[in-house]
Amino acid sequence: MDAKDILGLPKSSLPAIQEKKPRQPKESQRKPDGISREVYALTRDMAPLIPSIEVSQLKPRPSSEKEKISWQWLPFTSSARTDNLQLYHWVRVVNGVPPTGDYAFAKYNKSVDILKYSDEEYEKHLIDPMWTKEETDQLFDLCERFDLRFIIIADRFPTSRSVEELKSRYYAVTRSLIIARAPSPGDVSGHPLVKEPYNLTHETERKRALSTVLSQTRQQERKDAEILVEAKRIMESRMASKVAEEVEVPVSSVGNEGSEKATVPPESVSPSGNVHPSSSTAAPPAPRTDSASTPTSLRMLRVYLRTHALDQMVQAASSTAGLRTIKRVDQTLQDLGVHVKPKVPTKSVCAEHLELRKEILTLLNLQKQLQNKEAEASANRENSYTEAPSTPKRSYRGEVDRPFVPDSTTVGGERAGKRDQKRKASGRFVDTPPSPPQSKRPRKLKTSDG
Repeated sequence: MDAKDILGLPKSSLPAIQEKKPRQPKESQRKPDGISREVYALTRDMAPLIPSIEVSQLKPRPSSEKEKISWQWLPFTSSARTDNLQLYHWVRVVNGVPPTGDYAFAKYNKSVDILKYSDEEYEKHLIDPMWTKEETDQLFDLCERFDLRFIIIADRFPTSRSVEELKSRYYAVTRSLIIARAPSPGDVSGHPLVKEPYNLTHETERKRALSTVLSQTRQQERKDAEILVEAKRIMESRMASKVAEEVEVPVSSVGNEGSEKATVPPESVSPSGNVHPSSSTAAPPAPRTDSASTPTSLRMLRVYLRTHALDQMVQAASSTAGLRTIKRVDQTLQDLGVHVKPKVPTKSVCAEHLELRKEILTLLNLQKQLQNKEAEASANRENSYTEAPSTPKRSYRGEVDRPFVPDSTTVGGERAGKRDQKRKASGRFVDTPPSPPQSKRPRKLKTSDG
């Protein structure tokens, strides 16, 4: 019994079983070397992340089968030696052919060219009462032998001479020979030995001071540091007091002139352009020095930064102006196409720039005073229409003498009073002159109105 019998289906109802198509065998791909199996299973059907390079494009490996390398114990000579000594060493031999040529390390043999002198040159240029000719000859022989290694030369020298004395004698003789053999002294003026001769006293003192510093204890180092700090403080205080007393010509003179011209108050400047500073309103300019903001090192060396001097002059010229006025001056400079700070702040450029700023400041003060005068004039014109309490009332053409009519008895009087109240209540007509009184008489009451 099968499933068809259980379901009650005829056995011949279904078509004939189709023949299964044979599966195409998959191409077996070998996993490349250097990649794990899990990574290769994930990235096998994906495009490579980097372009692949064919092996034919790579440089072929050198075939070790063609070359036979061996190491042999062979003799060699060096051109750095003058005795033609023959030594042995291990050499890399390729295909049984030993290397040829000079010794590989002979190129590092460098020697110093030592000048030689004759007896005539010694008698003419090189005599020194502290040195004999035999000692000088021995010194030059040792210098040539040990390539100016003066520590070794001092150790091998027969007499007791210090390293500094040996150096001083050698460089003095060499310098004298260079000058004597030159056609003219100007031809060898740039030579290091001629330009900077050896100073025996300075070198001896330098080494003594160096040995003293290196042999100090921690306590002595702290004491010396405290002394240096105190000396620096005293020097700075003395320089500050000295600078405050002196008159600085490049900075203070121009700064004081700018401060004197800029301390004129706005009230003393007239619209016509005539400036009359008064002693009661203009405060005397305070002397300005650069000791407060200039670095101490610059003050000691008498060196001034030109941009720093310009800043001080601008501050002195704008000392009486407010921050808003200074901003307006800068804005006016930008409108005129002038840099707020000159690109080339020379003395003349700074003076012209400061003069321009002072003129702009004067112009702004004049504009401000002009506005104040115009405001006062407009206020006087408005006050001329208002009536003062002591002046008599003006009479109008339509005003005539008429009997007083109370508001409670006449309706027209009440309306006229309300109309006048409306005119007075309006804010736009407060400053305007009052309108003339109405000449219309109140109408009489009729019997029908009662």
